[in-house]
Amino acid sequence: MARALIIGGGIAGPVTAMALQKAGFDTTIYEAYDRSADGVGSFMNIAPNGLDALACLGLSDLVRGVGFDTPAMAFYRHDGRRLTGDIAFDRVRGTGNTTVERSDLYIALRTEAERRGIPIEYGKRVTDAERIGRTVVATFADGTRAEGDVLIGADGLHSRVRDIIDPAAVKPRYVGVLNAWGYLPNHPTDEAPGVIRMFFGKKCFFMYTQAPSGELRWYANPVRAERPDPKSLRGGPAWRDEMASMFERDRSPVADIIRATQDIPAPFLNCDLPSLARWHHDGMVVIGDAAHAASPTSGSGASIAMEDAVVLAKCLRDQPTVEKAFRAFEAARRARVEAVVAQGKRNIEGNLLGSFRGAMRDYFIARTYKKPQTDGKRTLWMHEHHIDWEGPVTVGAATAA
Repeated sequence: MARALIIGGGIAGPVTAMALQKAGFDTTIYEAYDRSADGVGSFMNIAPNGLDALACLGLSDLVRGVGFDTPAMAFYRHDGRRLTGDIAFDRVRGTGNTTVERSDLYIALRTEAERRGIPIEYGKRVTDAERIGRTVVATFADGTRAEGDVLIGADGLHSRVRDIIDPAAVKPRYVGVLNAWGYLPNHPTDEAPGVIRMFFGKKCFFMYTQAPSGELRWYANPVRAERPDPKSLRGGPAWRDEMASMFERDRSPVADIIRATQDIPAPFLNCDLPSLARWHHDGMVVIGDAAHAASPTSGSGASIAMEDAVVLAKCLRDQPTVEKAFRAFEAARRARVEAVVAQGKRNIEGNLLGSFRGAMRDYFIARTYKKPQTDGKRTLWMHEHHIDWEGPVTVGAATAA
């Protein structure tokens, strides 16, 4: 049985390991951190296309079970007035989003991988890798080594595997805003729960979603034109006051939500990776954020990583050699994922428009979502992607119209 080394135990890593196991591989996950990293991070949305990919592996119900359904989204002006009604995600794939805590998702996926007999080795930070004959040998910071037939870099935005494959690889791009978030255990609102509500504030974009049990999670993109030193970013009361001040004149519920948040973590940089020249080399390949990180503003980074995992497993299952499998994988995925990354960047730019252009944006959003979806103007095109585990890999499916 062919052996696969999976570098990274976040989201893409365990899903890839389980997909490759289904394709007939012996897989092991190598995670740089120990289990104390659990509990770190904010929340995320798993889009219909991500749940569709997980369904190939019998994982969609598992992920839904650790989160809550967010079946629709709605857009609002800076003054709190609605631009749209509740726009159902299931108009495309027949299913909605799921909102989940990042840490809960990590734990659920890793636990399920272990239940399926996939070993996970913690405290294994990869430092180097090379192909020796037909074998890929990975070296870790603790001096240990591992050998396999293929090595998959699912090690995120700051991937070491990406640099091993191509020392000249581009670095992640800072896109001019921060990612800020907060959590309220219970916050009364006049709106029904389970909808992602997005506000185009005068100074900052803001969104929130509320669980049926009352918990409210929010996310915002404060502008920082110059890239700050991540070590300089701090959370706490001063940051809460600064965040709330960005929405004081908006006449929306945003400022009250922020002030009600007791503990606001430090923000982090919003970065993407628009186009990577080399995805694979010498039996090694990168997937997910290591290959094509999308800004969190796209709402699809985790979902396209899940797609990657399943498509890569299909390619390795169906192609006669590893090299041909990697080429087929890149051909199938590059156009789609780069379109998603570009959409995330456009979303950020659209959130930062001045008063006149912002009014034009609001007008076109309101007008667009009054119309039904058509093949020519697919506003939910990212969610259309479908993977048939038994069928052949398709090239460039569901890219932007």
